[in-house]
Amino acid sequence: MKITSLITGGAGFIGSHLVNQLLKQDHKVVVLDDLTGGDKGNINSAALFYEGSILDVDLINSLFEEYKFSYVYHLAAYAAEGLSHFIRKFNYQNNLIGSINLINASINHKVKCFVFTSSIAVYGSNTLPLIETQHPQPEDPYGIAKYAVELDLINAHKMFGMDYIIFRPHNVYGKHQNIGDRYRNVVGIFMNQILEKKPLTIFGNGEQTRAFTHIDDVAPYIANSINIPNARNTVFNIGSDRVYSVKELAIAVSNAMQSELNLKQLEKREEVIHAYANHKKFEAVFNPQQQLSLETGLSEMAEWVKIHGPRFSVAFQNIEITEKLPESWKKTSK
Repeated sequence: MKITSLITGGAGFIGSHLVNQLLKQDHKVVVLDDLTGGDKGNINSAALFYEGSILDVDLINSLFEEYKFSYVYHLAAYAAEGLSHFIRKFNYQNNLIGSINLINASINHKVKCFVFTSSIAVYGSNTLPLIETQHPQPEDPYGIAKYAVELDLINAHKMFGMDYIIFRPHNVYGKHQNIGDRYRNVVGIFMNQILEKKPLTIFGNGEQTRAFTHIDDVAPYIANSINIPNARNTVFNIGSDRVYSVKELAIAVSNAMQSELNLKQLEKREEVIHAYANHKKFEAVFNPQQQLSLETGLSEMAEWVKIHGPRFSVAFQNIEITEKLPESWKKTSK
């Protein structure tokens, strides 16, 4: 009898890759996605797909009742970290309350393990490199919501015995990424701007630093984590060790896209300036293969992007707070 797993956000970037990994492991995979950020075309046809929201408690309960999931991989989220300051209610409903709906159903239906993709946004401006032993100090509503879900999973394990695994990925890029999202995923934003023959927009001086991670260095390990006893009931940073400034990334993306560098500096926005993580805990438990270089990963993504072409960048329609909203985000067109 096949293992049955639920993947929320399975039409999205990381989620769709996770679907493929679990199908390779012979799981029966059920995908729940409301398609606000994902694309139905990303979903492997061997998976069962339900279009719906994690805010729909009746739908969630009916799926758990019908399929008796052994495992839940929860990736559904609106992960626009910078925008979360201005969509606070939307952020907490979708990233916190929706997650609690899934945790409730998982407890009630005796799920064996709940795998959650959190974020290094939970750390805020902590001492670098960010490490799991630090006390999280999130500085934006997105990070706050992610950390609250982590705490709830820890509580659910203590109270009801449900196992969990928490991953804190960062700056993941690759095929299936929504390059038309103007608020998140800077690699995709840059590639889309190049396809549209526009300058690459950088907030402030471009000296912000991040470690950019190829999807193949993330998805296989998240998928297989349920099979590793030492991964249970703990938290892992997962991602690249090599750090680049946003300006250096712009140069690398331009090279991968075989395009002349064309930068446009925008006003500085509220964000953590430097964020990169320590991965020794992950390496000790998962024994990962050598990571893909940024140059190789960007070249692979560039080929996929060129085939699929640019995507229309849609402005978020329900901004709750306009004070301090970056001017470039107030535009309603491309």
